[in-house]
Amino acid sequence: MRSLFFVALLAACFALPSTAWPQQTRSKQNGDAIAWQEKAVDYARIMSRVKWTPVAEGMPRRGGQFEAGKEYTGVPYSSVKAEGRYIGFDIFLKTFLAAVENPQSVLYTENLKGKVTNAECYYGKVCSSYTSYALQCAIWYVSRLHGPEHRDGIVEVESQSARAARVGDIIFTPPATKGGGSHIEIVTEITRDADGKVTHVRIEESRPQTTRNTNRSASAFNSHLAARHRKLFRITDLDAWRGDNRAESFLFPNYSEDSATPEINRVLLLDRGDWVPYFKGQPVKFNVMDRDERGITSLAIKRGDELVETIPLSGRGVVQRVYSTCGDYTARCVMKDGSLSKACEFAVCDLAFHCAEKNRASRETLGASAQLGQHEADHRPPEQPP
Repeated sequence: MRSLFFVALLAACFALPSTAWPQQTRSKQNGDAIAWQEKAVDYARIMSRVKWTPVAEGMPRRGGQFEAGKEYTGVPYSSVKAEGRYIGFDIFLKTFLAAVENPQSVLYTENLKGKVTNAECYYGKVCSSYTSYALQCAIWYVSRLHGPEHRDGIVEVESQSARAARVGDIIFTPPATKGGGSHIEIVTEITRDADGKVTHVRIEESRPQTTRNTNRSASAFNSHLAARHRKLFRITDLDAWRGDNRAESFLFPNYSEDSATPEINRVLLLDRGDWVPYFKGQPVKFNVMDRDERGITSLAIKRGDELVETIPLSGRGVVQRVYSTCGDYTARCVMKDGSLSKACEFAVCDLAFHCAEKNRASRETLGASAQLGQHEADHRPPEQPP
């Protein structure tokens, strides 16, 4: 698990060249291979069709909070950036679902408003991370970088209409004002009548408060395209469009894990969910819930096969620890009948870079460039649905 999280963290910093990883065969539109458009629809719907129900108040959303006890469909919209974690790219979907079941998790106890522009919930997605996930990218492309001005293997559809739309096409909405946010959507279904005429076009997207699934009539779709100077684009070569940024070259996104139905621990959960990394020195909070009231005597924490600590317990509550040794950890509760609860899994990671002293000048130049790049990133207009 450690290698999984380390690669994910590294991928969040750098787009590693694909030459260092196994190459994918070129996308095929026909033949035995499943067309990438079909995969894109399946992957988009992993995130847009998932159902979840908050177990506590306090999970922020645009204009208020998600209601405890109410079922929602689709992952939350939140531009988490480096403060939180994008679902599917930085954490598993099952990590988010585990955090939902823990009333003491970061979803309910932390708020990104005021820390990150266009952010609310601690875990979430935005339009570009949603489409990039569906289009099998290792790292998301922001919405304005999806089009032919910035990518190969993509063209503007000649007829901007429902009649010409195809599954896998994307719709780009430019900023309404200078410095405003842009938006990206993906076409996931075309409905035709008995004569082959397009009657409806389904669009799926990430926007407040969760992902949105809209099946428009052909005329409504045409009106949607005509508004706000939207453009319908078609990816003609997925490999060329992604370049070296291919999901199959990394361990995240992990579509098989995200599409599986997880078994959420009912005895013990972490403040960040389950199956999740922490940085070295970052507090790890164990919420001992015992939701089935089986009775608990202690909490046992291991790093690999080595027992790190056994903590006596007299009941429910939150236990906090800080770990300075990197590795793969598990935590289990010892129940009153002597059995062990299902394990919570987490990793403790560290990521640091050092330059040799003889490269001081290069390091200082690199540092200045990094500061400039961060300044530009901090002042870059946010992606925000119109």
